[in-house]
Amino acid sequence: MIKSAICEMLGIEYPVFQGGMAWIADGKLAAAVSAGGGLGIIAAGNAPGDYVRQQIRAARRITDKPVGVNIMLLSPFADEVAVASVAMAKLMTRLGASALIAEGGESGGHVGELTTMVLVPQICDATSLPVIAAGGIADGRGVAAAFMLGAQGVQMGTRFLSANECSIHPVYKEKILKATDLCTMVTGKRLGHPVRSLRTPFARDYSKAEYGGMPDDELESLATGALRLAVQEGDTEKGCFLSGQIAAMVKKEQPAAEIVKEVMEEAEPVLLRASQWVK
Repeated sequence: MIKSAICEMLGIEYPVFQGGMAWIADGKLAAAVSAGGGLGIIAAGNAPGDYVRQQIRAARRITDKPVGVNIMLLSPFADEVAVASVAMAKLMTRLGASALIAEGGESGGHVGELTTMVLVPQICDATSLPVIAAGGIADGRGVAAAFMLGAQGVQMGTRFLSANECSIHPVYKEKILKATDLCTMVTGKRLGHPVRSLRTPFARDYSKAEYGGMPDDELESLATGALRLAVQEGDTEKGCFLSGQIAAMVKKEQPAAEIVKEVMEEAEPVLLRASQWVK
């Protein structure tokens, strides 16, 4: 099975990360991915420290494998959720990270302009650190492509929305499983934080408001709580269903561990056959 420096660095079996999706990536999902050999990641988002501690403890009740925590530094609770010493965390940041995640604009949630195909090799050329590719990856072909671009691991978010252990509302999961190739759209560019989500009444209404002259503060308020409504209530009118473009390739619900193993088993023969495709 494919191994990389990321596996040895983190003590994981497969170089597969689960995305730290706000309101979605809880202790249960993260633990299931980690128990399956990947690296499960708990999303701290805007949650206070007590919630994050609960999720870490929940994950630890399920597995003793490594589990990550995604900390959004713009959160008002960042100092509380992060390591014991914020000064030490800032110092370690200045000294250099252990690895980098290069996430292309195909991904769900907050996105940038560059695609994974363009971004990953440039990041790999610019750093000596291990790079984890993210955005538009849901099967072994995507994993193999990421490695051929220079990455040493992959991160998947949308694919794990279909995991049995993912606790999103059934309506959300059904929308992912029924998604088509043109099912997503990007909103929020006007305010400087573009977001990719499924084409729903909320996304279309937000897009109209965004380019219809609505004041910035009202536009910000329009999106407040929309992700929670999608994740917890499955509200198809007011909920924002974050999703990557790759949702069209997510066709079945299965255990997280099975997803991790499946994409890695698919990737290996693709890499072995690659040299036979060109003369």
